[in-house]
Amino acid sequence: MKSAVPVVTAAEAGPYGSRVALGHRPADFLTLTKPRLNLLVLMTTLGGLYLAAPDGVPFDILFHTLVGTALVAGGAAALNQVWERHTDALMRRTANRPLPGGRLAVTEGAWFGIALSGAGLAELAIAVNLTSAWVAAITLVSYVLMYTPLKTRTSLSTLVGAIPGALPPVIGWAAIKGSITLPAVILFGIVFFWQMPHFLAIAWLCREDYGRAGIPMLPVVEPDGRRTGQQALLYAAGLWPVSLMPMGVGLAGPAYAVVATALGLLFIWLSMRFARQRSQAHARQLFLFSITYLPLLWAALVIDRIWL
Repeated sequence: MKSAVPVVTAAEAGPYGSRVALGHRPADFLTLTKPRLNLLVLMTTLGGLYLAAPDGVPFDILFHTLVGTALVAGGAAALNQVWERHTDALMRRTANRPLPGGRLAVTEGAWFGIALSGAGLAELAIAVNLTSAWVAAITLVSYVLMYTPLKTRTSLSTLVGAIPGALPPVIGWAAIKGSITLPAVILFGIVFFWQMPHFLAIAWLCREDYGRAGIPMLPVVEPDGRRTGQQALLYAAGLWPVSLMPMGVGLAGPAYAVVATALGLLFIWLSMRFARQRSQAHARQLFLFSITYLPLLWAALVIDRIWL
């Protein structure tokens, strides 16, 4: 039977040739998991846990949910880099990753990703519950088998990629409740809408890199950036009312609404400024605020839920 795992060729072995496996470092395997990106995954998962159980999350559920989610997220990141190794090699910001840099073989990255993903799904299914494992499995499949191949085919891949990106809080909620209810859908909606201005700002900042690699992000398809700015503003405007929905399902009160409104209006203003003038500076400011917005909103939501 033919192996489903890609086999490294001499051309893909990189500068280390057939001895690539001997030259890798543990840090390269860690890099495959995209630890900085997945820290945000764990943060939103943790928020889902405590929003579902404001009186306290049992330690065993907390531990196994975070470990299982981290393993699945790390495995998905590794498999994504196996798939994208050729386009990564064409972009300045990714050319030195372990696979295009030749420090790890393709088979190593593939088996590493499969092993992490399988271990994470087993951890969730056995130690937490089947619902959380199913949500994690959907996250893995939609990220690796849907979003990743679509990146080189259509600018709409960003919308598809926002789906797995928004599922971690649902994993946390399902770990406590054992089901997916309306509050979990609202948490999903907040992260989904947040991702679009965030991704579009990155796409504008890295449009030359994406164009070099043949990835049709919206700023590559439409270089003037008009639709990029319009869509960033549209999703930022949609995020504000969605961010207020936790009040309607008993997850938050007036204090949270004040914080969500202040953050939402600032997000809209930065998006509007970027839409009017698509400069590198405005895109960078929008990006930097986007990575500040979600932790602040999540903290306000959890604090309001637990202590206020």
